[in-house]
Amino acid sequence: MNALTYSVLNFFAQAAPPAAPGAAPADPAAATAPAAPPPPAASAADLAAAKAQAALEAEKAAGHSGEVSLFALVQELNAVELGVMVILGLCTIYAIALLFEKIYVMRKTARQTKEFLAAFRKANSVEEAEAIARKQPSSGIRSMFDAGMAEVRRTQDLGLYTMRDARDHTMQRVSSAMTIRQNEHLEDLGSNMTFLASIGANAPFIGLFGTVWGIMVAFVGIAQTQTTSLAVVAPGIAGALLATAAGLAAAIPAVLIYNFSAKQISKQANKLDDFLAEFVALVSRDMDRRAG
Repeated sequence: MNALTYSVLNFFAQAAPPAAPGAAPADPAAATAPAAPPPPAASAADLAAAKAQAALEAEKAAGHSGEVSLFALVQELNAVELGVMVILGLCTIYAIALLFEKIYVMRKTARQTKEFLAAFRKANSVEEAEAIARKQPSSGIRSMFDAGMAEVRRTQDLGLYTMRDARDHTMQRVSSAMTIRQNEHLEDLGSNMTFLASIGANAPFIGLFGTVWGIMVAFVGIAQTQTTSLAVVAPGIAGALLATAAGLAAAIPAVLIYNFSAKQISKQANKLDDFLAEFVALVSRDMDRRAG
């Protein structure tokens, strides 16, 4: 090779462009290899799971920690549910207060009646009974005695006490006066019984109204968020169920105290009926003794 030919070859070698970086080697096998398949499309289940996860994260970002506690459930209540809870809470407090008040009043009344009857049965005349009654504290049974004794005194002032012909009228007047006081006493013992009966019968339905309203709101929220994730809708539904629990919490003590009070009033009424019969019998014997 002469010098001229060598110079021409060297010129063309320098003028050729360099190979691109990362270019595939000139391998015939590599050129004929099939291309790698594209990644498969996401399934519908994966999309739903991703959507539920996004909704849950959005819910947490809005301030919901996911903790299950009474305070957290109360925070989920809407205005209607909260109003129902407040009404039932006040009814529960009042019913429990009535429970202690009725227990105290009924026990005190039963003790006073028992002590008065024990003292009254020692009397052999209306005068002795009057003297004994003055030493007893004020009570429902003493008010009955005072009414009957006042009618006896009026009959004595009219001069009819020793007249056999006037005996039936005297007994009727004494019995009527004592019955009026008895009814007044039993009415005082039965105060707030209508309220207790109303709460016991209606509180569960009031709570159920709050629950139904809360579940309706929860379903509307499901439709708006377009997700059926239990983590998203469970707090609202659980908060709605609190209204039913509050209704039962108000109804149970109301029913218990109503039944307790009704039983005690019935027992007291029977004792007062017996006392009325004993007093009328005492007056009748006293009239016979004086007439004879």
